[in-house]
Amino acid sequence: MILSPQEQFKQFLEKSKEVLILIPENPSGDGVGSAWALYFFLQKKGLKASIAFDNHLSPKYDFLPKPEHIMTGISGARDFVLSFDTAYNKIEGFRTEEIDGKFNIYLTPEKGSINPRDFSFILAKFKYDLIIVLDSPELEKLGKIYEKNADLFFEVPIVNIDYRSDNDSFGQINLVDVTASSCSEILYQAFSHMSPSLIDKEISECLLAGIISATESFQKKNTTPKALQVAAALMDAGADQQTIIRWLYKTQPLHILKLWGRAMTNLNWDPQTKIAWTAISVEDFVQSRASQADVLLILDKLQENYSEGQIFIALYNNTPTSTIAMLKTISPAILKKVGLLLNGEIKGDYLQISLPLKNISEAGELILQKIKGA
Repeated sequence: MILSPQEQFKQFLEKSKEVLILIPENPSGDGVGSAWALYFFLQKKGLKASIAFDNHLSPKYDFLPKPEHIMTGISGARDFVLSFDTAYNKIEGFRTEEIDGKFNIYLTPEKGSINPRDFSFILAKFKYDLIIVLDSPELEKLGKIYEKNADLFFEVPIVNIDYRSDNDSFGQINLVDVTASSCSEILYQAFSHMSPSLIDKEISECLLAGIISATESFQKKNTTPKALQVAAALMDAGADQQTIIRWLYKTQPLHILKLWGRAMTNLNWDPQTKIAWTAISVEDFVQSRASQADVLLILDKLQENYSEGQIFIALYNNTPTSTIAMLKTISPAILKKVGLLLNGEIKGDYLQISLPLKNISEAGELILQKIKGA
């Protein structure tokens, strides 16, 4: 009998002890909500769990209960074993010393000296026995987490949870539902199938935040009757819809509002390409007391406030002689197309382009010309 992906997922969890949860770099609200909810669910099932992602996390998710084990890289996932054959010469003692950038191990053998042939290096198994990837159509979207730990993805089973039609089905288990609004909705169904009694206020708040973010507060076309039913069930379990909406869409720190105001002053609109773009100067950062890490929030607000737009760009100087352009689009297909055209790096749901130009306006015009000429 062939088991459903949900049943396979349940069986994998029953056999696991330590789980690694991965979401794309600069994660979306759905990525954060679903990962946080999964972490708390696994904890309640008695499993060890860690979350890892690369790069920036928006402060607008600070209202959610925060998991203890969040990493921006994977360290200590695998031990390196120094093995000694003690059949003929036992080890009586050892000591370690770190000096001049070297870590030395001193061994005291029972007899004479140690034969080099009795010494070997062994790579131990990874400490994680299951990887769960959320909100990512392909492993490359995980950024440096994937690039720097390729062996991990070949040796540890992967559960792939997503709702996109272009998902690569890269997991041993692919819990992919293209009719779902979000990963958070898929996880709610999975949790209800496995242990519905564990879905408490904490987990419900995270899942509802993910659904609201993915549907833009139930305004997008992916808001199906099923998504609304799940949202209603999560509110019955204690999730506070108004608090979530206030944090995701209304409450902003003062420095963000100041930076947004200055960005709006420099706003440009091209009706032909439907591109809205803004230039953020060093003076803008200084006067608003904001940082380059806040630019992604400005880009989000730009997209939220211009429904006619198809491409949204925020530019700033990252050095005195170069400019960074951060770009979002209304669809992944357009983002991929523009990324190839401009030789940019796709990071989660946005594109980053580095330009060797000091003048931000010149950089913006250059990008505009390339898109118009395509």
